[in-house]
Amino acid sequence: MAIGLVQLIVLGFEHPEFHGEIEVAHLSNLSDEEAIEFGTKVGALIGLEIEGEEGITAGAEAAADGIQVFSDDDAWDVLKEIPDGSAAALLLLEHHWAIPLRDAVTRAGGFRISDGFISPLDLIGIGLVSAAEAKELHDREMTVAGQRQ
Repeated sequence: MAIGLVQLIVLGFEHPEFHGEIEVAHLSNLSDEEAIEFGTKVGALIGLEIEGEEGITAGAEAAADGIQVFSDDDAWDVLKEIPDGSAAALLLLEHHWAIPLRDAVTRAGGFRISDGFISPLDLIGIGLVSAAEAKELHDREMTVAGQRQ
């Protein structure tokens, strides 16, 4: 099964009080078996313990083939980053559409240098949002523990 670029977005909620505005959605073209396998592997990436040795075996096989795999020290422990008393939503996006693009880029010798989200403040200069809209969006994004940053 070809896997596209995988992106994990973690959104935090201090003292969450959900009123039906945020709904859980699972949109996937994976079979139940594929979803469980993929979810287990992603769980390992974000710091969840995996029962069994499948992940260890796969990592050992990759290392034996000369592929550098991440160590426990390199793993992103998302659960540690969620502050006590808060909740988090994890959005896992697999960009299947990007497989041909990624393959073409690598065939041309290209590689990923960086990735990230663009701040609303950066969108003012290109006229995508007004200064007032950008400030409002930025302030909402940067509200942490009831204080503006």
